[in-house]
Amino acid sequence: MFLVLIGLLCVALWIWALVDIVRSRFREESTKIIWCLLVVFLPFLGTILYLAIGREQKM
Repeated sequence: MFLVLIGLLCVALWIWALVDIVRSRFREESTKIIWCLLVVFLPFLGTILYLAIGREQKM
């Protein structure tokens, strides 16, 4: 049961990161595309990196 909750939390953070990327404005449009690709193709690592680094790159 605990692993299911951890999995749901990971999926929720992944979806939240994708929605935040799509709705946000970045200094360069290519930055948005790079973050989207990173989060889609490397879900766990991409989400962690976006939360740690990517949010600072918004306008």
